[in-house]
Amino acid sequence: MLKIDRSLLSILSATGDFLILSAKVISSIFRVKFHGRHLLQYIDEMGTQSLPLVAITIIFTGMVLAVQTSHELVRFGAQMYVSNIVCLSIVRELSPILTALVCAGRVGARITAELGSMRVSEQIRAMRALAIDPVSFLIAPMVLAFVIVLPLLTLVADFVGILGGYLISVISLGANSSAYITSTIDALELSDVVMGLFKAFFFAAIISLISAYKGRNTTGGTTGVGIYTTSSVVTSSLLILVSDFFFTKAYILFFE
Repeated sequence: MLKIDRSLLSILSATGDFLILSAKVISSIFRVKFHGRHLLQYIDEMGTQSLPLVAITIIFTGMVLAVQTSHELVRFGAQMYVSNIVCLSIVRELSPILTALVCAGRVGARITAELGSMRVSEQIRAMRALAIDPVSFLIAPMVLAFVIVLPLLTLVADFVGILGGYLISVISLGANSSAYITSTIDALELSDVVMGLFKAFFFAAIISLISAYKGRNTTGGTTGVGIYTTSSVVTSSLLILVSDFFFTKAYILFFE
């Protein structure tokens, strides 16, 4: 019983610490208490350098989706719906989720490793000794940059994923190019794109805040950096998948 009480207390303490950090970050962003130079640097590192990996992941996902759906629908004479399925699946679900998961592994891990290394090497404590707030100096620009970057990456991923489905359908499966494009445009609505971007915005907040929290609380030297980095990626990925279910459920309930 005592062990359960200690575990519950530890969870509540960690949750409270995370919420306090989140509040400080949001306050720093809205009060513009961060360095613009750092923001631009992080946007480049998180966005531009993540774009090739995201594009490769999503374009082949679109291709695989087109092949699989075409193989099944042709048996029922419904291959004209391949474009609809590929388009809506990419924009509503696959693009925001896969982009977020890829960036959780690349960007989230980097945030945790960078802050964790600074924590175990006493650099963060040295910043406090110099009256420099680590939250506004380091964490706030990281979070804001990622919140800006991930929806933009998702928007690019939407286009690339649909393009992948188009290429494999027209070149390999013999679909009519103009009919495929027309069907895609008819199937796609603005609300689908907005929903995907809203998911990306929320996923970016999850990844960046959890990664920053894990990095700021890293202990155990260099070994601890690896452990906390892995923990941040796993936690972010699980929360992305769980929250996506509730977002999708709410979207169907209120907008369908």
